[in-house]
Amino acid sequence: MFGISPMQLLIILVIVVLLFGTKKLRGLGGDLGSAMKGFKKAMSDDDKETDADFVAKEKVEDKSAVDAEKPVQQTKSEKKEHN
Repeated sequence: MFGISPMQLLIILVIVVLLFGTKKLRGLGGDLGSAMKGFKKAMSDDDKETDADFVAKEKVEDKSAVDAEKPVQQTKSEKKEHN
């Protein structure tokens, strides 16, 4: 019912090229391609990082336990309040 014929697609393509120019369309296509490539890489790395994320959280927890043992420094305003 709402099908687009090849002739209509050709007319739309010509109008887009006239409006934006070939250099801008080439740059847009390159940007879109690199964005898709980065997205695919991030999705595949997400599976690999699941185990690494767990290990990183353990390291952060260990560091916070060490920091809890250190004495806390008071600010100048806190020192004035205690005096």
